[in-house]
Amino acid sequence: MLVLALDTATPTLVAGVARWSVDGAVDVLAEHAVPSGNRPAELLTPTIRAVLADAGVGMADLGVIVAGLGPGPFTGLRVGVVTATTLADARGLSAVGVCSLDAIGSGARTVVTDARRKEVYWATYDAADVRVAGPGVERPEELSAFGPFVGDERFAERLSAPVAKTDVTTAGLVRAAAPQLADPSAAGPLLPLYLRRPDATPPTSIKAVTR
Repeated sequence: MLVLALDTATPTLVAGVARWSVDGAVDVLAEHAVPSGNRPAELLTPTIRAVLADAGVGMADLGVIVAGLGPGPFTGLRVGVVTATTLADARGLSAVGVCSLDAIGSGARTVVTDARRKEVYWATYDAADVRVAGPGVERPEELSAFGPFVGDERFAERLSAPVAKTDVTTAGLVRAAAPQLADPSAAGPLLPLYLRRPDATPPTSIKAVTR
């Protein structure tokens, strides 16, 4: 089965096409990792077109879309989730969501990514890639999780431990989605993992307008 995998939870937008088999094998046909900053809405669709072209396939050839659900910034996550949902609806495809942290690294590890506000998103995994703690959001200095750490290497000093630079990958997204790919009935709606409220909030009161 051909899978289109998308993630917009980190500053590096990822889109890839892979072939997944019921025995768990993942063959990545094409992948683009694009530094996106605050531009995921602008860059995601062209990146999807490019990766499909590189893989030599079209939307009609796909069987499922896998989307990273975060945790990540509010706007970036909405771009990825809405795009995956829209494409799936338009093409009559299944859409599967996974925790983006599950798609970073492998084996026993604690994944850390930038949560802004001087905090990190984190999750800890055992040697079998099973998440045993998290996802959560915390200041690096207060994080009680153990290493080895992978993810955003900029937090090494504040964690007082090395962090191996590792990003979300197409293969990681597809492997994280394997249980849902094997049993589509287990897939739920694509709900972003924000972990905290957005910075923008509606006013609690409305001031009267005078002339």
